[in-house]
Amino acid sequence: MAQLPHLIQTYGVLLVFGVVLLEQIGLPIPAFPILIIAGARAVDQGDNWPLFLAASLLACLISDYFWFRAGKYYGKRILRLLCKISLSPDSCVSQTEDNFMRFGPNSLVVAKFIPGFNTIAPPLAGAMGTATPRFLWLSVAGALLWSGVGMGLGAWFHGSVDDVIHWFETLGSTALMVVAALLALFVLLKYIERRRNLGGADLPRVSPAEVKALLEAGHDPLIVDARSVTARQLEEGIPGAVFYRDSTPARLMATLDRERHIVVFCSCPNDITAAQVAKEFVRNGFHRARPLGGGLDAWNAHCADEPGAALRPKAG
Repeated sequence: MAQLPHLIQTYGVLLVFGVVLLEQIGLPIPAFPILIIAGARAVDQGDNWPLFLAASLLACLISDYFWFRAGKYYGKRILRLLCKISLSPDSCVSQTEDNFMRFGPNSLVVAKFIPGFNTIAPPLAGAMGTATPRFLWLSVAGALLWSGVGMGLGAWFHGSVDDVIHWFETLGSTALMVVAALLALFVLLKYIERRRNLGGADLPRVSPAEVKALLEAGHDPLIVDARSVTARQLEEGIPGAVFYRDSTPARLMATLDRERHIVVFCSCPNDITAAQVAKEFVRNGFHRARPLGGGLDAWNAHCADEPGAALRPKAG
């Protein structure tokens, strides 16, 4: 931290461009402090703030367009990859899809202020078929807002920024230890949250082969699609499935036989959403409710290996 002003003075625009680009690509590198210090230096040292702003804007556009094209060509696969490497893979998909569904492509304007969503929003926009010109305009607006706020805070509080930097300089290596400890605490809390989510949805899974056996035996299991509306637009689900989010759970459950087999699927890491919905069924007396192990991917793979009408359940 103590070296940041020196680095900005020495490398200036290149440093701002490089750090912002790496953060926007998805690496855990905080770029906002760089923008704040750049804004403070523009006031105290007379640095060329339009160049800093342009460098940040260009870095954001390069990263955003890269992920946008990836989402356009690879769709759901690139979103799953990004969520698997995130600190909260179990909730990443559903949260980003819900945010995007609520505000649409316009969410790109504020996406950079939301941790996690800033990396997921561009490929999600591509996967949802957002037109390239509209995406570029929204991406520019979001990059300008995010970069401008960062540099504006540095310019407004430039005196306080200098005090903080001086405090870190006096701490020396202790400052690095404090930052490292805070980062480790954050990762630990995310890990505990993930373990709690997994423990709260520990129902045994049912495999696609077991579902096929139920169908062939005439048990007529009810297939429940627990995915978000956005996820259903991105990828076709299991034919005949009931959409869990299209009605209130109580109304849906009131129409069902509690002895019926219930198979819930999603397209999220660890089947978390499906397991949570299945557990809700179990709490309401449906003791045969189970999440589908491997989710929609496992189902599609099994259908590809063993095509046939037996894998096409009836509508609920």
